[in-house]
Amino acid sequence: MPTYVYETIPQTETESAQRFEVRQSMSDKPLTAHPETGVPVRRLISGGTGLMGGAGVSSAPRPSGGCGSGCGCHN
Repeated sequence: MPTYVYETIPQTETESAQRFEVRQSMSDKPLTAHPETGVPVRRLISGGTGLMGGAGVSSAPRPSGGCGSGCGCHN
């Protein structure tokens, strides 16, 4: 199950947003309120680990100039 990052939505100018993480199924609808406090929240877009392919896949450039992910490009 993926972990999603949420942020509380400040209700006043003096209030600061608080971030927290929740493990949810990809089919679950995004939360609209903090599960403990009920404060309105929004789900944030954040970077992942980048591991969408098989084991050993790297996005680091190779000395030969390819991208290293096995895509066949020749930069």
